[in-house]
Formats: sequence, structure tokens, C-alpha cells
Amino acid sequence: MKQETGKNEAGKKEFVLTGKHVLAITVSAFAIIIGVNVFMAYSAITTFPGLETKNSYVASQQFNRLKAAQEGLGWDVGAKIEGETLILDIKDKAGDPVKVASIYAILGRATQVKDDQEPAFTQSSTGAYVANVGALDGGNWNLRLNATAENGVTFQQRIQIFLSES
Repeated sequence: MKQETGKNEAGKKEFVLTGKHVLAITVSAFAIIIGVNVFMAYSAITTFPGLETKNSYVASQQFNRLKAAQEGLGWDVGAKIEGETLILDIKDKAGDPVKVASIYAILGRATQVKDDQEPAFTQSSTGAYVANVGALDGGNWNLRLNATAENGVTFQQRIQIFLSES
């Protein structure tokens, strides 16, 4: 008995891979790859926290001078979060609390700006600066600190704070 093309012995039609099928598979694979790449690029651009400085060349020309001035202050800075309170402890070389002319900080995640906030610090009776930051999720947080000493020297530091899951 002669078998018809495209059918097996049971009479069921067999699948035949044609050029159209290969083209559809190839186009589908590239469409998925391109779609994922577009999504990842969009996500990277929309969650990027921004530039550290507008002109890195100009900033580099002043870096050593600013670093020496900041190190000349001799400040030891530590930060922690207790409950809903951010505690910023700034001590001088002698270990005494420092009084700053101004203080500005941004508390947020390293990878996106959705949770960023600018805490309003007040100096407590212990000399530490405190701010209410509300209830925060666990994980890594960055405090980008910019304080000005009473003599006008700018102090900048990024402090990592880890909160355990509660």
C-alpha cells in the first residue's frame, strides 16, 4: 500500500517544517528580544536618579581642594534609623557634637528615586541631628548628606544605612 505524502501509517497528518514556519520562529524570537531590550532601556532611563554633577571636568579641578578642606574639619559622621526617626551624629576631632550652619540631605534608595525624601533636621539635646522619616521598608538606604560648617566649609558624604525587615 502506497503512503500519501504528509501522512503517517495511522492516517494522521504529520507536521512538516517549512520555510514559513522557520521565518515565523525567527521573527518571533527577535521580536521578544527587541521587546525585552526596549522595556529594560525604558526602565533604566525612567528610574535613573540623576547626575552627580553637571560638569565632571570642572568638579574634578576642585576635588582635591574641597577634599582637603572637608578632611580638615575632622568630622566623624554616623547615621542610623530608630523607628521612624533618622539620627545623624556629627562629632568633631575631640568627640564633641558639631553645630552646623546648614544641613541638607536626601534619604532614598540607591537604584530609584521613588522613595526619596528630604528630612528636616533639628538638633537634639544630645547634639545629634534628628528628623522624622516615617515608616520605611527594610533594605539598603542611602543618606546623601551635604552640611556646611560654621566656617563655611562644605561637608559631603554618602552614608549607607541598612534596615532589617520587620
